[in-house]
Amino acid sequence: MSDAKAIMETFDRRAERRRDRRQFFRNAGGLSLGLVGGTLISACGGGSGNNAGAAGAPTDAEILNFALNLEYLESQFYAYATTGAGLPASMTAGVGTMGAVIAGQQVPFQDPVVKAYANEIAKDEREHVTFLRSALGSAAVAQPAIDIGGTDPNGAFSNAARAAGLVGAGAAFNPYANDNNFLLGAFIFEDVGVTAYKGASPLITNKTFLEAAAGILAAEAYHAGLVRTTLYAKGIDAMSLVSAANAISAARDSLDNNGHDDQGITGTTAGTSNIVPLDDNGLAFSRNYANVLNIVYLTSSAAMKGGFFPNGVNGTLNMSA
Repeated sequence: MSDAKAIMETFDRRAERRRDRRQFFRNAGGLSLGLVGGTLISACGGGSGNNAGAAGAPTDAEILNFALNLEYLESQFYAYATTGAGLPASMTAGVGTMGAVIAGQQVPFQDPVVKAYANEIAKDEREHVTFLRSALGSAAVAQPAIDIGGTDPNGAFSNAARAAGLVGAGAAFNPYANDNNFLLGAFIFEDVGVTAYKGASPLITNKTFLEAAAGILAAEAYHAGLVRTTLYAKGIDAMSLVSAANAISAARDSLDNNGHDDQGITGTTAGTSNIVPLDDNGLAFSRNYANVLNIVYLTSSAAMKGGFFPNGVNGTLNMSA
């Protein structure tokens, strides 16, 4: 039996566990609690505005569908950057309104190493979309409208870069223009994906789903480390690239309503790197879905759409903190 078939069959056996779990979360005041180091912490990262809390914990299917929205975004970005074309329609249909993509274009890579990395990540992200859609079966959400264009001064990438102080009013930021811009565009997404899967994993009750989420988390962490390492290495000769990456990190930190959980690529002392952003216990950070949406919607306020998802994401987990 294939992994995808085994995952789909478990949906039919979750109803009673889901009901009990929802009742537990209502009794616990909507908090997801985990025991780590003898202290109770929020499994969603401790951020404010967990909109699912009042109605109970999100189901496994709701969590995987939220992840699928993020994988659509990443996969489309890397697909256009490496091939000049997006995902086929057969990989984007599903529950909810299927949206169009404000498209990017193929990057004229000059560095063969960056080009190889981009192609590898593009393949991985496409496989993540395929896997999640297979796991969810008929419950998989459609791809929502996505803005990954690179020429509009009011587009998502331009607004993200403007929030980081990289471009001025009326100027566009094009992540497809060259190798360095591509790396900065990738940096906007990759760290967010790691914290999203880290925050979601304690909420997943089915062990098969949990193992799958852990596998994707590991892949996203490799991607994030690769992008951060490449930015730092190139930044040794062009410190403006390091400064730009650190500014993007600071902008994310200002949006997510989750404390100071984002870190740039340089250490606290001169000449040191910060390739792996960790807390004081050496652990990766978590974000709940609402804090993640603050970043991809490009707002620190409660919203149901914006930024890279002009009409919002599909599924029930759709409001930012």
